[in-house]
Amino acid sequence: MPFDASLANAIGLSNPPASQSRMGKPDLTQADFLRLMTEQLKNQDPLNPLSNAEFVSQMAQMSTAQGVGDLRRALQGMADAFNNDQALRGAALLGRTALVETDRLVLAAGADGQPGAEGVTATPAAGLVTIDITTPSGALVRRLQLRAEGPGDLPFRWDGLSDRGEPLPPGSYRMRATFGEGRSAVALETAAMAPIESVTLDPQGLLLNLTGIGTAPLSSIRRLG
Repeated sequence: MPFDASLANAIGLSNPPASQSRMGKPDLTQADFLRLMTEQLKNQDPLNPLSNAEFVSQMAQMSTAQGVGDLRRALQGMADAFNNDQALRGAALLGRTALVETDRLVLAAGADGQPGAEGVTATPAAGLVTIDITTPSGALVRRLQLRAEGPGDLPFRWDGLSDRGEPLPPGSYRMRATFGEGRSAVALETAAMAPIESVTLDPQGLLLNLTGIGTAPLSSIRRLG
């Protein structure tokens, strides 16, 4: 036996405005629910009284509504705590450097004041590795050739000089790594170290804004410096 809408109106529990319903707010509070049930019992038809099953069903509806509200508040509390934790973690990363997978290489002054850029490439086996460093427009400025002793990460450092030995201006450059020589050469993945200049709290997680590289999710960071 559902609640009578005319009875709800008579005791001052009319439906909320349409805008409120669209916002997903509950139609009745727990206190309103109890008042309405009491009035329903007082005004029920003596010839067709509320059955025990119907009474238990309506009490169950009230308990369910209360439980959903408690669960919503608990989840909101967990979300707030998670956001606060993310903010604290982000603040602790400011000013540090991060190794992230990218084809960009950031030339900047190091801790010793000398310009340089650090990167890493992954090699499949022992052999020759060539790293071409270019301007953003694609002009080759430096070619590094390294010998990998075996499979795994191969770190490298660029001193900021061109192939002619001329110092190049700080900024963002591109890099391309290959393994082997001639037609058998294969492209390799690359990563670079870059300063963390700011962080962004995103619904999907913490985002790091890296100087000269851009935005990268925290999950993509391979190492912190």
